[in-house]
Amino acid sequence: MSNIEVMLGQIVPAAGAAVAVYGAAVLRRVEDEAAGATVRLGQRLLARIRGSAADPAAIDGAVTDLAADPDDPDALAALRLQIRRALADPALVDEIAALLPAPGPAQSSGAGSVAVSGNVSGIVSTGDGAMNIQRQ
Repeated sequence: MSNIEVMLGQIVPAAGAAVAVYGAAVLRRVEDEAAGATVRLGQRLLARIRGSAADPAAIDGAVTDLAADPDDPDALAALRLQIRRALADPALVDEIAALLPAPGPAQSSGAGSVAVSGNVSGIVSTGDGAMNIQRQ
């Protein structure tokens, strides 16, 4: 998984939470003390990404669409696409990475569960009597 994909996995939920709470007003630089940490992070991320985007109106449109229907997965995907486009700028990627919290350790629970933090390049197998064959 690329660095951008990992970042998108952190940015989009925070941005979506901010839009769900504030709607299109999230684009304004208004800090609300009642907002949770995720919402505030989403606000900061959106403001920074929008400020560097080649087409901030496209981000505004995606935010407005998501605000109109926060449960619409297509609207969330449209916002994700606009954020991905803005992250084509390597300098912005570095700035956004500094704003994101460090990922926590991988956790798993339950019989046969597997926790992976990072990438896996090999077989991950669980279950009784599992047989794995890796040919090269």
